[in-house]
Amino acid sequence: MPLTEERLNATFTALADPTRRAIVGRLARGDATVNELAAPFAMTLPGISKHLKVLERCGLISRSRHAQFRPCHLERAALDAALEWIEEHRRVWDKRFDKLDAHLRDIQTDQRGGR
Repeated sequence: MPLTEERLNATFTALADPTRRAIVGRLARGDATVNELAAPFAMTLPGISKHLKVLERCGLISRSRHAQFRPCHLERAALDAALEWIEEHRRVWDKRFDKLDAHLRDIQTDQRGGR
């Protein structure tokens, strides 16, 4: 799916929740069932399912069906898209800070030379 403003907002909103970040972290190690994902949390299965739906709607996870199991799978492309957005903005700010550093050095040099 292309990275749209709406999709990016949904991704960052989903990742803003610590439970959903923990689920994403667990899925980074491999696919897991809802019961496996729910195990570390003091939360009902319907509560975990709500978190999974949020992650699924924004494309961070997908669910497949294998017999009676519905394992959840991390969709790395969605994380990659968010990372690209972060890196793009990091590059912009790095350039701005480099320019500021150069400007401050010029000011210091001018002040030393003008004494």
